[in-house]
Amino acid sequence: MALKTFKRGTVAPERKEATRNQAIQKSSVPEKVYLPLAEGPGEPAKPVVKKGDEVKAGQLLAEAQGNWGLPVRASISGTVEGIVERALVSGQSGKAIVIAAAGEESSPALEPLGEKIEDLDPAAIITRVQEAGILGMGGAAFPAHIKLAPPEGVTIDTVIINGAECEPYLTCDEKIMEEKPEEIVKGLQILMQATGAKEGIIGVKGHKKKALEGLEKAAEGLPAIRTCALADKYPQGAEKMLIDAILRRRVPKGGLPFQVGVVVNNVQTAVAVKEAVLDGQSLLKRVVTVTGSGVNEPKDIEVYVGTLAAEVVEMAGGLKEEAGKVVHGGPLMGISQHNLDFPLGKSTAGLLILSEEEAHLPREWECIRCARCVDNCPMFLNPISLANFSQFDRLEDMERFSIMECIECGTCSYICPAKKPLVQRIILGKGALRAAQRKNAGRD
Repeated sequence: MALKTFKRGTVAPERKEATRNQAIQKSSVPEKVYLPLAEGPGEPAKPVVKKGDEVKAGQLLAEAQGNWGLPVRASISGTVEGIVERALVSGQSGKAIVIAAAGEESSPALEPLGEKIEDLDPAAIITRVQEAGILGMGGAAFPAHIKLAPPEGVTIDTVIINGAECEPYLTCDEKIMEEKPEEIVKGLQILMQATGAKEGIIGVKGHKKKALEGLEKAAEGLPAIRTCALADKYPQGAEKMLIDAILRRRVPKGGLPFQVGVVVNNVQTAVAVKEAVLDGQSLLKRVVTVTGSGVNEPKDIEVYVGTLAAEVVEMAGGLKEEAGKVVHGGPLMGISQHNLDFPLGKSTAGLLILSEEEAHLPREWECIRCARCVDNCPMFLNPISLANFSQFDRLEDMERFSIMECIECGTCSYICPAKKPLVQRIILGKGALRAAQRKNAGRD
């Protein structure tokens, strides 16, 4: 059977061998957790606890603000030490609630909505997803409940579960698919019930045989749910590429998946939805890949949300002497960090520790006009022109050449023989254009 894929893109070495054949390790309760009041595009949550309060795992700490906002719930039981300013994975600082551990986990703080998925009220599912603090766990941190409530008049016919995990080094999603296929399928059923979708598809790389077999077995007797084997191409995990590969539908320029009748969620998000709806469990933990040449014992670890990166790296045997760079996420779309003194969030898929030799940036050369960045861009953009416009603050040209359509996958930088930091310059250009648009609209 031919593997499904999209046009353009590239093939990047996987480098997943260090963690691929290991089971998920469960972490012990950390001494402290730091829970940001904001993760994702929504407004910061409003605290309802104060210093000295005793809290239980799953207890509400801060109320969601606005439709896009998410509540903050305690990932461990303990004592509130205060609300502090912390460095976060975005590279910026923000306020976080600090909890010092005291005791083990407690029972779920939410009541299960029911046992029969087909009897669940769609509106109640969407409310529960928000109450549980669930967001996109593939890295985008988009509020999950927003995806499940498209504008009035929009029909969702398909829910796709994203198991592509195309970013090199990372295996946390692959491990979840191997160890929790039944939970993923139940989560998909719940998402279909919430959206009214008649079809559910789980997209998985074709060479991940164990994951595919487990998911197919879990979906036996469910004719509305199927798996789809995908080609090993990057960035197959980007939702627009995934929709194109599986359904041959193109999301319009500047559009979102709901405009072609589709909702896309990550495999870990599907598990979190199942646990919130059927088990009454808020999103308190997630699986993170800790790997790279700079860490002693690469592994996938189920960690408590808010655990400091330094503690998680110690669970993987600590740093090697030659460790030289820390990346939050994978090598192509991840964000470099100054140190390990930041808390892991719900959207943290990986911690990549590279050696000094690997972390060394190559010399940038003059563009040789080979057009590889153009030929391989999955969004059909002109990366070298966009990067140049960004360098020289040519805002009108950036907008004219559709810079905001860039999904920041890093394909252009990866394949550039001149080693130009194209995606980094494009990201800076997008930020400058957004700032100018806000200023023109009178919001700054």
